[in-house]
Amino acid sequence: MKKDRRHLIPTDPEVNPKAYPLADATLTKTILDLVQQASNYKQLRKGANEATKTLNRGIAEFIVMAADAEPLEIILHLPLLCEDKNVPYVFVRSKQALGRACGVSRPVIATSVTVKEGSQLKPQIQSVQMAIERLLV
Repeated sequence: MKKDRRHLIPTDPEVNPKAYPLADATLTKTILDLVQQASNYKQLRKGANEATKTLNRGIAEFIVMAADAEPLEIILHLPLLCEDKNVPYVFVRSKQALGRACGVSRPVIATSVTVKEGSQLKPQIQSVQMAIERLLV
C-alpha cells in the first residue's frame, strides 16, 4: 500500500469549516499584535482552560482561538460560552503564530485578552472587538 505524502507538502492547510469566524490576513496581524501587547501589559490568559475561566469570571474582552487545533473540538466549547456571555471571539489560522504572539515557545490554541481598569490598550481592544463583530454579521 502506497503511503499518501500529500500532507508533507507545505501548502496552506485546509481550515476546518467549524472554525468560524476566521480572521483574514490583515485582521490576523492586528489581532496578533494586540495579543502581544496584551501579554506585555499582563492582560492575557493563555490556553483553553484559562480562556474558559476568564469567560466564567466575566473578565474576557475577547477570545482568540487557533483554527489548526487538533482536534478542533477541544476548543469548540469556547464559542458557545462566548455567545452566552456576549464576548466576541475569532479564529486565526495558526496555533504557532498565536503562541509566538503570546510570547511563549509553544503553540497556543486559545487565548483571552482580559479586562483591566485604566488600560492603555482599551482603544485597540475596542477596535478589534468591532472588527470581530463585523465578521460575525
